[in-house]
Amino acid sequence: MKTLSSLIITIFFINHGVSGDVSHEIWDQLLKMYVTEHGVVNYEGFLKDKQKINEYLAYLNQNPPQDEWKTHEKLAFWINTYNAATVKLIVDNYPVQSIQDLQPTLRIPFIYDVWHKEFFKIGGKDRSLDEVEHEILRKEFDEPRIHFAINCASVSCPKLRNEAYIVEKLDKQLDAQTWYFINTKRYNQVLPHRIKISRIFLWFVGDFTKNGTLIDFLNKYSDVKIEENAKIEYLDYNWELNNTLGDV
Repeated sequence: MKTLSSLIITIFFINHGVSGDVSHEIWDQLLKMYVTEHGVVNYEGFLKDKQKINEYLAYLNQNPPQDEWKTHEKLAFWINTYNAATVKLIVDNYPVQSIQDLQPTLRIPFIYDVWHKEFFKIGGKDRSLDEVEHEILRKEFDEPRIHFAINCASVSCPKLRNEAYIVEKLDKQLDAQTWYFINTKRYNQVLPHRIKISRIFLWFVGDFTKNGTLIDFLNKYSDVKIEENAKIEYLDYNWELNNTLGDV
């Protein structure tokens, strides 16, 4: 039997619109209040509404994806889950200078690190950011644009979009995120004959080259036409918290 608080959360979301089988309205409201168009995150604001973040994640826990859900319904669910969980992680430990500051004292890479920390539940199962990104989003969906939708609370990470991802707009949202990331100079510097690009394209190159070269993928979204033989360099990754980018 559901507790009274669980029933209240469920009723709230049923009456505030849905995207597929699940409503992301409360997350959408929080993002509009505390994230700018360019991805500057007001964690002090999120801290004031910490209970709403917890309620949203509790709601997602109670309403996990089902086999009969359409692909876009599952994608929107897991992208929003990743982003909300990341904000929760920062807020629960705020103030913090970087998500990497939250590494456990006993740090064994790829076993005991912040990405593998299980600190939220979906479908009653303990989950980590690593599982959502690599075992669900990357493994179950052939969708390279997810790399520009999930946010790791860092300056060099693709911006946290200031609206929730929903089924009805998902393709447009993913295209917009990809275009913004590739064409914004703080992430990538693109010239026809030479490109300095995010290490995301190095770390996950296989996700971007299933149907052509990396430059082929970039040219789908780049405002500058990149030559096939362009020199490729990779920029350093800035892990500082994404709360001081400025509206640029």
